[in-house]
Amino acid sequence: MLQKSSLIHTDNLSKSYGSNDAVLRGINLDIYEGEKVALIGANGAGKSTLLKSLVGLHSVSDGSIRALGETFSNSTNSIQRKTICRQIGFVFQRHGLVKRLSALSNVLHGKLGLKNGWRALYQTVAPSIWREEAFRALQAVKLSDKTSMRADQLSGGQLQRVAIARALIRKPRLFIADEPAASLDPAAGHQVMEQFVQLADDRGITLVFTSHDMDHAIRYADRIIALKGGEIFIDEKSSSLSKTDLTQIFHA
Repeated sequence: MLQKSSLIHTDNLSKSYGSNDAVLRGINLDIYEGEKVALIGANGAGKSTLLKSLVGLHSVSDGSIRALGETFSNSTNSIQRKTICRQIGFVFQRHGLVKRLSALSNVLHGKLGLKNGWRALYQTVAPSIWREEAFRALQAVKLSDKTSMRADQLSGGQLQRVAIARALIRKPRLFIADEPAASLDPAAGHQVMEQFVQLADDRGITLVFTSHDMDHAIRYADRIIALKGGEIFIDEKSSSLSKTDLTQIFHA
């Protein structure tokens, strides 16, 4: 069986803030095309720092990274950052939608930062093909009946699904999700994660997400990377791990 190509590779990646202890220490990992990877760990373990460092949103102190065709060490330059970010769909715990705008308008904002992206600011100037793409993205997250509803009229789970649609309209190679279900009730959280996994599988998109929810990590990821003290403590297939195995990362 052929090994999938590496989408992200790190070599001895480390990150410190000033003279403080290192947040990340000697991180060596590969994330492969089409994988679904959960980054887990206690608060302060470095999950979000690693997630953002992998795609050049945070500078690093030592080591090197190859991500989405770009190689960098201490920091990316502006051209590299744009090249990488054009290939990523981002979803964060705070979805960042514009509450007074419709679901469709918010999805169109996923085109911002792309070529002629300014035309996505308002539906009236957006190309018709983009509006069609935004509608199809909302269809994909099962919100085609909410296109004209303002964001402030939607539930928390619906808001995150709009955020997923906004990420999807970028036609990404990689989904980056930082605690995407943390603010949702259990049912809505599972619905959001199921949506992510289905879209990633259907469209061959690599998914990397952080979570404190061990059930989410085991159920929705192919592979779990656990950080402890700024280092990789566990890197295993999710099918070989149990919740009991993972609880040890939260204890000294």
